[in-house]
Amino acid sequence: MVEMVKANGIALAVYDHGPKDGAPLILIRGQGSQSAHWPDVLIRKFCEAGFRTITFDNRDTGQSQRCPKDGSPSSADEILRLIEAGGAIDPPYRISDMADDVVGLMDALGLEKAHMMGISMGGAILQTIVTENPERLLTATIVMTACRPLTAPDGDNPRAANALAKSLLAYPQTLQEYQDAQVLEHQLWGSPGYPMPESDIRQMAELAYGRCIDPEGRNRQVLALAVSQDRRPALREVDLPCLVLHGRDDTLVPVALGEEIAANIPHSEFHAIDGMGHIITPALAPVIVDLVAGFVRRRAS
Repeated sequence: MVEMVKANGIALAVYDHGPKDGAPLILIRGQGSQSAHWPDVLIRKFCEAGFRTITFDNRDTGQSQRCPKDGSPSSADEILRLIEAGGAIDPPYRISDMADDVVGLMDALGLEKAHMMGISMGGAILQTIVTENPERLLTATIVMTACRPLTAPDGDNPRAANALAKSLLAYPQTLQEYQDAQVLEHQLWGSPGYPMPESDIRQMAELAYGRCIDPEGRNRQVLALAVSQDRRPALREVDLPCLVLHGRDDTLVPVALGEEIAANIPHSEFHAIDGMGHIITPALAPVIVDLVAGFVRRRAS
């Protein structure tokens, strides 16, 4: 059941699973997605491993609060006009604000420390918590993401930034259109070694759509990513158990960028997973849980 909590000044939709006396594990979703996109089997197996598993909708997604800002564009057409004109875009918020949301969520739930796992944009959010609020973490598992701006993986490249923004911007969709788009995403950057049946993709998409798919909220998250900072210098100072997971078949964020994260975090562990792309499917979930639970057993004592 969803619980609305006040965190960092905004309302976040939170789902609390598993034993209340278990070690807290907070899962952080990526851009444009919400709690409904976590496979049920992933949540169940984390709970069976003894974790109090907490999921939530990032700001601007699902049932959490919308966060527009006066003077900052939200519609795809507005953003594209600015991109084409070469104008500077003032984002409504940054990845650091979303990291503060997670810390505020912990405060609202009375959690002094927690294990965390973040995927894609959630991995960028988690890296920010690792570098800015390490005292709130027991361990960090950073999945399918990068430590430099995703908009320019090979350097400061405005054209790459523009191309990524254009590919991620969202427009209003009917349920059928959203389901079709989710099926296409699995085809483009899913996990080929752990495929998800199309009927299941459509069912998950219908659940997410029913909990609110907001294209303008998704676009504001794109803008937060577009101004993301290079985290490598800060990561080199980290003294915290960190696990980095990445798919060898990730066609959206290449595995080399995951390797780079691990190379910049002292004493971190890195695992490249054959057959894993940029989506954690139900078939892949047990592999992820085993890796995370094993890491926590080794490193959190």
